[in-house]
Amino acid sequence: MSYTLKTGLNIPTITVLDDAGRVIADEQRRVFRHVVQNGYGTEMIFGVGTTGEWNRLANIERQRIIEIEVDEVRQINAELTAANPSSASAVEAWVGVNGSTRQEILANLDAALQLGADTAVIAPLAIEDLAESDIVRFFQRDITDLLEASRRPMPVFLYDNADIAAAGQPPHIRTHIVKHLSRLPWVRGLKVSAPRHVLGNYTKAALHYKLPGEFGIYIGNAMLIFEMYRPSHGLLGRLREGWRDFQLHNAPPIGVVSGPANCLPREWHKAWRVCWTGDEELTDRYLGICQQFERICAFVENGQPVKKTIACVKYALELDGVISSSLVGKGTAPLNHEQKQIFGDRYRALQEEIRQTTPALWNTSQQARRPERISQPDSR
Repeated sequence: MSYTLKTGLNIPTITVLDDAGRVIADEQRRVFRHVVQNGYGTEMIFGVGTTGEWNRLANIERQRIIEIEVDEVRQINAELTAANPSSASAVEAWVGVNGSTRQEILANLDAALQLGADTAVIAPLAIEDLAESDIVRFFQRDITDLLEASRRPMPVFLYDNADIAAAGQPPHIRTHIVKHLSRLPWVRGLKVSAPRHVLGNYTKAALHYKLPGEFGIYIGNAMLIFEMYRPSHGLLGRLREGWRDFQLHNAPPIGVVSGPANCLPREWHKAWRVCWTGDEELTDRYLGICQQFERICAFVENGQPVKKTIACVKYALELDGVISSSLVGKGTAPLNHEQKQIFGDRYRALQEEIRQTTPALWNTSQQARRPERISQPDSR
């Protein structure tokens, strides 16, 4: 199939919910516009992922998000192109077609095909009625049959996240399974939250049946980019860099998937740029910003540290006026009243620090609106 892998920032968007667990459509659209930032935010929107609490939603709500995302991204791209035909780059609509059963996966994939999504993302280890030994056959037969019947080529990305693995499944997709699945022409990459050596194993597996540039790895452990792309110095540093490249088989990951980028899309976009280009001074600056956001999402409950990233990201978007409901899905840890006050103070302080230490171009705009004319961003 003819498909060029997209590089850069991939934002797994939150899902805006009412108190009955239903998607609030107009506010969901605002989130999609917010993360695009008129061309200075994400290159790929990943809807119905773990940050979007797919495993907390009824399947009909998952399909509603797919419909809303595809439609809104289509409108966003038309506006970006109209604003600047010569330089606007299309945002891709990645849709998670995840479900707890094979039937839900197939129904959601069919919906994504009918609606015209750019890519589908599947977490095979999260499927409760699919044994690990049957994963390859499920992709070779059921999913292939559906894709072939649609007559519409659609790339599919594998989704590897230990946090959503079904009971009895291993935390990560085994290398030999990735190797087998990479034979399928429409399997084009992997979004993975795992250590660096695991990324290298997947790269090696895929290169048995894919040419360089045909299979992309996207880093789900987003903070890893600040370490992975940092230039090395001195003999020891060069040895470490050589070992890193050996582990990755000279095929480094081509994108980063960041949940906190929902409320800091421009900052994470710039963080990816400076890491990829090896600008150490700016890498350290954006590393500090991203680390600070991680810290302000941490609290102490009953004497134990807890992280509430999804709840904090949603509340940050409410504070910024992007959404009015920061409710989390049933099963996601919410913020209590005191924690909201603490987080709000911390978040405003972080925003002020960002304004004082980074160019205005790379400060996230808090207004989701139709795009202004886009000029070429500077290279600083």
